[in-house]
Amino acid sequence: MKNAVHFGAGNIGRGFIGKLLADAEVEVTFADVDAPLVDQLSHKQEYKVKVVGTECQIDTVTHVTAVNSASEDVIDRIVKTDLVTTAVGPNVLDIIAKTIATGIAKRFAAGNDKPLNIIACENMVRGTTHLKGEVYKHLDESLHAKADELVGFVDSAVDRIVPPAEAANDDPLEVTVESFSEWIVDEQQFKGEIPDIAGMERTNNLMAFVERKLFTLNTGHCITAYLGCLKGHRTIREAIEDPSIHAEVKQAMQESGEVLIKRYGFDRDMHNAYIEKILGRFANPYLVDEVDRVGRQPIRKLGANDRLVKPLLGTIEYGTENQTLLKGIAAALKYTNDTDPQAVELQNSLKEVGVKKTLATYTGLAEDSAEVAQIETLYNQL
Repeated sequence: MKNAVHFGAGNIGRGFIGKLLADAEVEVTFADVDAPLVDQLSHKQEYKVKVVGTECQIDTVTHVTAVNSASEDVIDRIVKTDLVTTAVGPNVLDIIAKTIATGIAKRFAAGNDKPLNIIACENMVRGTTHLKGEVYKHLDESLHAKADELVGFVDSAVDRIVPPAEAANDDPLEVTVESFSEWIVDEQQFKGEIPDIAGMERTNNLMAFVERKLFTLNTGHCITAYLGCLKGHRTIREAIEDPSIHAEVKQAMQESGEVLIKRYGFDRDMHNAYIEKILGRFANPYLVDEVDRVGRQPIRKLGANDRLVKPLLGTIEYGTENQTLLKGIAAALKYTNDTDPQAVELQNSLKEVGVKKTLATYTGLAEDSAEVAQIETLYNQL
């Protein structure tokens, strides 16, 4: 494989997916709407990535370029490329779907019958399958059968903490990432041969890994943030180094872990080691990640298919312990941030209709359920 078009030249695009592709000697074209960023990338054709774990190293990513994702250039790239990847955020997938559909139609019209694989690398369950539905809305029906044959929409699970750039850094292209990274793809959805990219793991049981990450990393991260906010901590590291928060976050991840062990048969010792690894990642001294950032968009994070309520529903299904998950949800209701529209909306709802009705509206939990009553009690104690 020689070429990839990657939508989203932000920190995750450059620091994670774009870097893994470029390290595998794929020529990456970033597509983004941020004109100054696109200009700098296409001019320099390289950027630095600071990889921080137990120590700190700087890698230079080369043979990359960039185009504006609203331009014809990106469509022409899709005509010829081997792979399309995205890291744009779930809300933007629907916007780029039309561009991808136009690119596929033009590709077929140009007589390019080579397989094309598309992988959305987003924090959402089966994000590429969602993208496929949106792409097909914009793709002429007469082309659907051919697309089914030649275009693979490959779901994936991604995990790497990429904090916002440090304000003091004068290189706008440099990005900091943790040394840990996980990119798992559903090997059953590829068309043609599966590209060999170091750091991209294949599985035929993707949902197990999607939920493992959502129920452990994401659940733990947001509960660390919400409990940290309540105790006045500024960063994730400060919060997780508070012994009482550390104990509760670990307990919440063990509660969600019990669901994973029952649902997918994960080995208990290996899962506990995975939890410990994640607690270590939260305490990474080189990652300055603010609790305010990790807590943002509480309404999305309280959704029935997201990091707090989905594991809770699993504990109800299997009849297992969930006290700390309930406390995490109560803490999410306490999150205030005037610059985040969702936090403002949530607080307004709590003022206007109270805890039970707010939970019923945003989580889908029944207003008269035992869980909602318990969350209300915990909320009043926080």
